Amino acid sequence: MNDLIYFILVIGALLVVASVLQPLAERLRLPHSVLLAAVGVAIAVGSVTLLQTKEPRMISEAAAAIADMSFSSSTYILVFLPALLFQAALTIDVRRMMEDAAPILLLAVVAVFVATGVIGLAIWPLTGVPLVVCLLLGSIVATTDPAAVIAIFRDIGAPARLVRLVEGESLLNDAAAIAIFYVLLEMIVSGDDPDLLKGAWDLAVDLGGGTILGIVAARLAVSVIPLLRGSRTAEVTLTLALPYLIFVSGDHFLGVSGVVAVAVAGLVFGAGSRSRLSPSGWAYLDAVWEQVAFLAGSLVFILASLMVPKLLVNVSLHDGFLLLVLIAAALVARALVLFLLLPPLTLLKLSAKISNSYKLVLTWGGLRGAVTLALALSVTEARGIDGEEQRLVTVLATGFVLFTLFVNGTTLRLVIKLLGLNRLSPLNQALRSQVLALSLADVRDSIQQTAVEYEFPPTVSRAIQKPYEARIAEVTSAGSLEERISDRDRITLGLISLANRERQLVLEHHGLQTVPGDIIEALLRNAGEIYDGARTGGRIGYNRAARKILRLPRAFRFAYSLHRWTGVETPLARQVSKRFDKFLVRRLVLDELIRFNSRSLKPLLGERVSLLLGEVLSGRMEASSKALDALELQYPDYAEALSQRFLRKFALRQEMLRYESLFDDGLIGQELFEDLRRGVESRRRLADRRPKLDLKLDKVALIAQVPLFNGLEQKDMARLARILRSRLALPDQTFIRTGDRGNAMYFISSGAVEVVLQDRRIRLGRGDFFGEMALLDGGPRRADVVALTYCTLLELRSGDFKKFLKANPHISELIDQVAKQRSVKLVA
Repeated sequence: MNDLIYFILVIGALLVVASVLQPLAERLRLPHSVLLAAVGVAIAVGSVTLLQTKEPRMISEAAAAIADMSFSSSTYILVFLPALLFQAALTIDVRRMMEDAAPILLLAVVAVFVATGVIGLAIWPLTGVPLVVCLLLGSIVATTDPAAVIAIFRDIGAPARLVRLVEGESLLNDAAAIAIFYVLLEMIVSGDDPDLLKGAWDLAVDLGGGTILGIVAARLAVSVIPLLRGSRTAEVTLTLALPYLIFVSGDHFLGVSGVVAVAVAGLVFGAGSRSRLSPSGWAYLDAVWEQVAFLAGSLVFILASLMVPKLLVNVSLHDGFLLLVLIAAALVARALVLFLLLPPLTLLKLSAKISNSYKLVLTWGGLRGAVTLALALSVTEARGIDGEEQRLVTVLATGFVLFTLFVNGTTLRLVIKLLGLNRLSPLNQALRSQVLALSLADVRDSIQQTAVEYEFPPTVSRAIQKPYEARIAEVTSAGSLEERISDRDRITLGLISLANRERQLVLEHHGLQTVPGDIIEALLRNAGEIYDGARTGGRIGYNRAARKILRLPRAFRFAYSLHRWTGVETPLARQVSKRFDKFLVRRLVLDELIRFNSRSLKPLLGERVSLLLGEVLSGRMEASSKALDALELQYPDYAEALSQRFLRKFALRQEMLRYESLFDDGLIGQELFEDLRRGVESRRRLADRRPKLDLKLDKVALIAQVPLFNGLEQKDMARLARILRSRLALPDQTFIRTGDRGNAMYFISSGAVEVVLQDRRIRLGRGDFFGEMALLDGGPRRADVVALTYCTLLELRSGDFKKFLKANPHISELIDQVAKQRSVKLVA
């Protein structure tokens, strides 16, 4: 057989091994990567042993294929690293990660510099090699492999924050360490004296340029998604190409860090694409990338482990001593960052406090893996590095990887348990008891109903119910949730639950395809802001964030001003459409949240807390309805057109779901289904068109609506319209107060106002008028008038009106007759 055939057979066999090791690792309660490394080393050693035997021929040839298999370091980095980095970044919740941005950056960036320096300085006096080579070794072993640690954390139920810290650190850690590695390697290979300033500048260009490249490329990719028209295969193909295009462009053409660019691109794409992809499209994308990461991660670990025997050549006792020094220096460097540099961030309020237990786990959990081995391999390939220096770096780096995997990796679960981090907090313990009690009671009742439905004997149902009744008694013996947790904590817990549920409901509306992706993105951002407010400030923080998202954004204010001064309508139409869609969906979401509170949170948190949560939601509903009403009053025709568009898109989605159901049930064939689908897509494209916003008002038509001017001829109304003056009212501005002397009436050209009477409130919108009696008697105002939005008012002042009547005496008689009739009605 030729080499290619053996290569394919070996790769296939290794994939089989990786698949078998996954369930075995779960059964043995060991990290998957630890088993992969162990099997990889065992295969490598076994192949060398089998080479000594000539028979059977097939086995000796397979052993030779494995022993001779070699990949360059660039193959590991170029083929596997972009996919692994992108997938890790893609699945991270950026908003949650930003909660711990300061400690993550400290662990991921500052810690890499500290580890590089401490390890290099510790090894340097004992080796006799240049300091820059020792620093190079430090940068190599500063990279981390989070897969094993995160798997352990999730398996034993470690706190979510601990998982988030490791995920964020590992993603940015590799980027920073590899950037430092290449800067130091360039110094060594060039043969020039190390230049600290040049090295710092090169590193800054690498990191900064990579960040910019990642952001720009990811935003471009996100903007392309709508053009793919929901094709899941096209969306996945785009994301598969993206990390490799970015990596190669950055590293080989733009002179910036491709690793940093890919990591940043994954974060930006993951944050921006959720609102552009359908929920099913995102789930499909996530599943594909999870499989890609498993394949790449498994292969890179086994293939790198196959290289271990080749890297561990001519090992001496002195190498063993240096390895112990390296291990101690790495642990000291990590402890320095966690115990000395992290506390000041807490004092400066840049980070929530991280307990000493967390710090110990993070210190011990710094496992290394395939990236470290690949970088060590690249040292053996670099020209300009002395052979002994190459051997020293590769031996120590490889030994350190094996130590972290087989010592740290196998004992990390024990360390976490000894520190008690696998136990729930008192709040979660109480919540767990409440959830169990409610859920088990539901299961017990459903058992009874099912037994009756299927006519099972009562003895059968009682036998199955009895264990559930025992468990209910056990979990309720500790006391109710109300007894174990204060009202304040339960309210905060309820508000956080509402914020999380709000995010889910927004994504459900995204699945209905009733609003554009940018609206969903804004609503998700708002839900995140409300979550942050509840988490940090409880009820006050939740309400403050809810009020903040009601404010008019800068883009709306700019579009309004642009239209007012230039008459350009398109930006304002776009902003009105966005705001209308946001408030319409938000009102629907709040309505569902009110039901969710009554249905799910009331049994869980208690009636008193549920009532308080209901008040908060009612306040939000009232404020949102007020804002939506103001838009409908300000642009009534446009609001109606937008409502029709929303409902039309909802109907199209329901129509498509019906066709899909018929197709899944086999009632219609593929050809008919595709024809129906194309029809729906065609109508959806028409429905996506934004209706035209007509902001032009006929002043004469406005005047004709006022009863005071009934009987005036068209030419007289035209003369009256010419003396109207424009006036701008700002949102929440009270421009008429009860008791003030009336000296003008107003027509609403655009916007909406609220007339506040003693016994009621009246909302007026575009085309309405108020204050007409002030033109006649100049008496005191009978109500406050408050602007609900930006309002353009046409003002008719009393003095101007009197001059108009004096110049047109024939009109004065008509006005006097109407005024007397209006006065009689007011008195009555």
